[in-house]
Amino acid sequence: MDHPKNRVVIGHSHHIIMYIILLFGLLVISIIILTSQSNIPFFPLQLSISNPSKPLHEQVNYYKDDLERALAGASTENKTVIITVVNKAYVEGDHNNKPMLDLFLDGFWHGEDTRELVNHLLIVSMDQTSYERCKFLHLHCYKLQTDGVDFAGEKLFMTQDFIKMMWRRTLFLGDVLKRGYNFIFTDTDVLWLRNPFLNLYSNQIIDLQISTDKFNGSQWSEGNPINTGFYMINSNIKTIALLDAWYAGKDNATGWKDQDVLIKLMNDGLFKYLGLTVRFLDTLYFSGFCDDSKDINVVATVHANCCRSISAKLADLTAVLHDWRRFKNMPIANQTSTSGWTQHVNCWDSWKN
Repeated sequence: MDHPKNRVVIGHSHHIIMYIILLFGLLVISIIILTSQSNIPFFPLQLSISNPSKPLHEQVNYYKDDLERALAGASTENKTVIITVVNKAYVEGDHNNKPMLDLFLDGFWHGEDTRELVNHLLIVSMDQTSYERCKFLHLHCYKLQTDGVDFAGEKLFMTQDFIKMMWRRTLFLGDVLKRGYNFIFTDTDVLWLRNPFLNLYSNQIIDLQISTDKFNGSQWSEGNPINTGFYMINSNIKTIALLDAWYAGKDNATGWKDQDVLIKLMNDGLFKYLGLTVRFLDTLYFSGFCDDSKDINVVATVHANCCRSISAKLADLTAVLHDWRRFKNMPIANQTSTSGWTQHVNCWDSWKN
């Protein structure tokens, strides 16, 4: 028979163990409740089990949607992203030329100090085909929801489908600003031959830096004919208000493309009203087919503007890339500012059809 004193000790130990189990259980329940509210996993394997393909460094992050995830993946440390928009017509070439997206990426490959910039490039796809192509190339990709509108095929300049696609793009870019991201927007028909950040102000004082069809000599003059195919914009209250006003302007501008509306808003004094600091980019550095750079030694980007069709853009941009590679292969002593560009005959002829 057990001694009574031993029974008391055993009973007392039993109660202590029960209290410890109860306290531990309450602690675990509390932590689970807190972590479920904050969407942060308590157990390290919680995310890896539900998303086994995610790298470990991504498993501890929480994104409210796919766009937030895509932006965060492409962003620099100061929340700046390079954005371009593509559709099926821009990822499928023809029998004469490679796809526009491939040519666009070739510019980064052959450019000066541009290869690493692809790490911060976000490809926004307007259809499933272009999204799948982007994923195949292992780029940062986001598929834009288009509410059942078919944006897959080529949209010729100033057709109704072209205008609709431009406005959907503007709405999307306003959303990016509202999420706190600065960005460079670049059309896919812009070749990046040098790192353009070296010719852009990186401080927060300049709200918008935008390309021009023909530079008038003053980087602060609103008399410059702007081109929305390449611009850098910082996220702040003023620029968010600008994008909201820009998108709202479509309701009173039937048949106008987004660029036309932005020009009208500028001419009506909206830039000044919002207190925006806007810099207009010199075509010497940010050139295009409307106004070729006069110095290949300093040019950063070449835009196939003043051109109507994708096939014409592809042919003439391919010639630009050949000109660039020929220039880079010259002995340094022969690399002069007089090295010229092949004439953009395909784009000139595109307006005749």
